[in-house]
Amino acid sequence: MSISVETFFLNPNAEGTLQAQIQQMIAQGILSGRFRKGEKLPSSRSLANHLGVSRITVTLAYTELQASDYLEARDRSGYFVSENAPEPPQFDPRPSGTDVIDWGRALGRRFTGGHTPEKPQNWSSYRYPFIYGQADPSLFDHANWRHCALQALGQKDFQALTTDYYDQDDPLLIEFIARHTLPRRGILAQPDEILVTMGAQNALWLTAQVLLTQRRTAAIEEPCYHALRDILMQSRCHLAPVDVDRDGLPPDALPQHADVIFTTPSHQSPTNATMPMGRRKALLDKAREMDALIVEDDYEFEISFLRAPLPALKSLDADGRVIYVGSFSKSIFPGLRLGYLVGSRQFIRECRALRASVLRHPPGHIQRTAAYFLSLGHYDSLVRRMGTVFARRRQAMEQALADHGLGIEGRGVFGGSSIWMRAPDGVDTAELDQRLRARSVLIEPGLSFFRGPDAPRNYYRLAYSSIPSERISDGIAILAEELHRQS
Repeated sequence: MSISVETFFLNPNAEGTLQAQIQQMIAQGILSGRFRKGEKLPSSRSLANHLGVSRITVTLAYTELQASDYLEARDRSGYFVSENAPEPPQFDPRPSGTDVIDWGRALGRRFTGGHTPEKPQNWSSYRYPFIYGQADPSLFDHANWRHCALQALGQKDFQALTTDYYDQDDPLLIEFIARHTLPRRGILAQPDEILVTMGAQNALWLTAQVLLTQRRTAAIEEPCYHALRDILMQSRCHLAPVDVDRDGLPPDALPQHADVIFTTPSHQSPTNATMPMGRRKALLDKAREMDALIVEDDYEFEISFLRAPLPALKSLDADGRVIYVGSFSKSIFPGLRLGYLVGSRQFIRECRALRASVLRHPPGHIQRTAAYFLSLGHYDSLVRRMGTVFARRRQAMEQALADHGLGIEGRGVFGGSSIWMRAPDGVDTAELDQRLRARSVLIEPGLSFFRGPDAPRNYYRLAYSSIPSERISDGIAILAEELHRQS
């Protein structure tokens, strides 16, 4: 790799000869870590032209640095940063005292210190990764995704790849969502009632920004998706947590003053409770009585391998008060970051304007690749394959949990990819998680799903989306052993 000549410049206020200044400039670049071992420096001619000095001045500077082992000369190739050059110091190279800003005062601190937990990036190196929301490479259709990506890069799709949609989306993707995805949930929507987002989380953020102010109240499930709570706290609205039961969010427990109700009726996050049809209708009636809006996060409806899911809450809505959030990230792969919002035209128009001011639109190539993957039937095949495998894994997990006497707190009626667990009282699952990691087992502690200083610490989530069936029993055995030691 070569170091660009544009990275070099002489300080007009510097002292010393030009040769000394060039030596110091290169040495500082190496010591700061900007120039790395093995990187090639510009030729003496090009650097001299760039700096406006004589070539012999640069050559002498290079020769001195070579003598000091900062640089090495390679026959007919030029000068390179030496493999024996001094290592960059392990501290902040900025001069001390240059940052005089009182950041505690300057920052509103709205976006840090939230509830979203840190997940290990090397999760796939663990032998027993009971971790939620990650893709299993053994199940993904790499060949057809690559084919769709190449097709989207073709000359025929050049405009879809390169155009600035401004506030619009790929019409092929919108058409598939409207004609195929939404009807499976009983939802009928026109293209101008659909907005593509950077995943479901971006859809929730747009919704919160558009609907909530410091004077409005959002009712949320307790426990709930931790990133949603972070988003709502950043909006500075009033939060009204409502405890869920085995059927999800109870309508009668909703505060009368709530303006927006956030719910996950198909697979409550994180308990996996499924809201029955009677309660769904009761929730709609309650929202009508309160004149409140409902945001339905249907994040995992595709993973329904036990039996067909109930119709979406949005499909039962006759008033236009339900806003529907969907995602392809759970069923294709999380790094895709592709979701969508469905709602009344006025609402989508406002979200579209907000999205345009922040990021315009999700990348055209990603949208067109996903549109091909969906429309050519590869997505349906992937979902069927995942359902078959997940069913086996869930059966293996339930059997292992039963064999070791570990009680299940919640599981999806229609399927899903995780099981909500409760450890004995007194067990801190955050500490349990750290001990399990030393034995190559990953779980998800449940504390981040709850709010307040008195939140229970003995809940945790076990997912089976990324662990082979044959490893589940041994992983649960290690979990049971560590639980026995702690309780």
